[in-house]
Amino acid sequence: MALGKYKCEVENERTRECSRVLVAKPRLSFAKQTLTVNEVNRALHLLSNHFHGLAYMVQLILNDRGCVYFLLSARCSLKQWLKCETIIEIHIMKSEFNHLVHKYNTSGPRYTSYPTALLLKPVNKLDQFYRELSMVSDTGKELSLYIHLPFCRSLCWYCGCNKVVTRDSRDADQYLEYLEKDFELTNPHLPSGRAVTQIHLGGGTPTFMSPEQLLRLKLLIQQYFDIQPDAECSVEMDPRHMSKAHVQMLRSIGFNRASIGVQDMNEEVQRAIHRVQPFEMNQQAVDWLRQAGFTSINMDLIYGLPAQTPERFARTLDMVMELDPDRLAVYNYAHLPDQFPSQRLIPDEMLPDSDQKLEMLEYAIEFLKRHGYEYIGMDHFAKPKDELTRALRQGSLQRNFQGYSTRRGTETWAFGVSAISQTGPMIWQRFKSLEEYYAAIDRCELPVYKSYTLSADDTLRREVIMRLMCGVPVDWHDLDLEFGISTQIYFRDELEKLDEFITDGLLDVDGRGLMVTEKGRLFLRNIAMVFDAWLPNQKERVYSKTI
Repeated sequence: MALGKYKCEVENERTRECSRVLVAKPRLSFAKQTLTVNEVNRALHLLSNHFHGLAYMVQLILNDRGCVYFLLSARCSLKQWLKCETIIEIHIMKSEFNHLVHKYNTSGPRYTSYPTALLLKPVNKLDQFYRELSMVSDTGKELSLYIHLPFCRSLCWYCGCNKVVTRDSRDADQYLEYLEKDFELTNPHLPSGRAVTQIHLGGGTPTFMSPEQLLRLKLLIQQYFDIQPDAECSVEMDPRHMSKAHVQMLRSIGFNRASIGVQDMNEEVQRAIHRVQPFEMNQQAVDWLRQAGFTSINMDLIYGLPAQTPERFARTLDMVMELDPDRLAVYNYAHLPDQFPSQRLIPDEMLPDSDQKLEMLEYAIEFLKRHGYEYIGMDHFAKPKDELTRALRQGSLQRNFQGYSTRRGTETWAFGVSAISQTGPMIWQRFKSLEEYYAAIDRCELPVYKSYTLSADDTLRREVIMRLMCGVPVDWHDLDLEFGISTQIYFRDELEKLDEFITDGLLDVDGRGLMVTEKGRLFLRNIAMVFDAWLPNQKERVYSKTI
């Protein structure tokens, strides 16, 4: 919704006092939406925050055509009035934003893969699995390696990751021995050439390992893979458990991108999630990374945590801006204590309500855009010159089990406990517990636990869903040529279900195909769900909220 025409009268050139009438005309699809008294009061609050000591009169008028008029009077400069206009425009847009979020905020997959990992089935016949893997592994594509390092020194109560809490560094030595055997067992199934353009160390806490253990890991990777000179090598880091020596070692062995788990900067929230991490600790980590020459720093934040309020989350964002990260991931906390036992330590009454969570999300999107970050999609933001933003513009963005990534078209080979690979039409996962993972390797078996091989229908739907999720146009002609069918006819039922997204301005559709609008990037999961053939049979499954 945009502001319409306004009238300005300059009463006194010296003091530049003025009076304006601001007119906002809603979209037709939003014409019946009216602003409540509380929303008007919020507008007044916004004005008073920006123009201290000035008196305002705001009058709201709704005419029979559904237009909204704000009549404002004040004694301020023209420059201040321009700022005032922006504030009112933002506030009116928020009403539509709230309406859309409430409309589409349902449960659904995150589509780090399609089909989702819930469809994976136990592997009962390893010989058959090996045959299938050998048929699809040598595709000529570049490789993206994911190494799962599960160890953490303490338990974060909100966390849903696969982790092992220990303080014994010898556990990491044993794990490295089994990773080497994992590489060796996988070696016969690896593609020829094995050109690696991405490496990601995730966890757990990769910096649980000592600098010497991380060096050993990199040497193992080099032994089995051809790492390209321009490879993007990233690592997840916990400022509570890292040193300057960690940073220097990681940089010296080729790592150039880091992701720091911050979550929230307020001590009250940190205590509520059992992760106390002062601002100075985060600042020290960032300083070390920049001094060492890391080219990109990401920070993870979570909204909806216990003891969080919109005001506290706003302070977190202010403090994060002081650290100036290149990327930000702002995740919605999914409270699923039945799935993640550690979350049972968080009392329900400490969690913010849905309106507070919506206010945090709304503020974060507006705040980050105002500070120069581009909205990549869902919960990811990046600076205009960051490789993630360039990938979005160039159509080379991709989704994998780590979220958004660059270099579309690579295949993911994942190692370590619980790690999930995506190779050709196969999705397969290693054992989730260390005991089972170690036992399979001791039997000289590939430690595969579950797998799924995509059908032709799955493959087509995966292509459509991943294009939607990554901002790549869904071009019917391209898909017709690739899959040898008329995709518009194939998806005629799904296309009929897109009308609401088109009406709400979330999706552009023409004879050539589909394209998610900038406004629609928050609702990517909802749009993708239309093309998910498995979802109707998974209603009993527990997914996080889409927004």
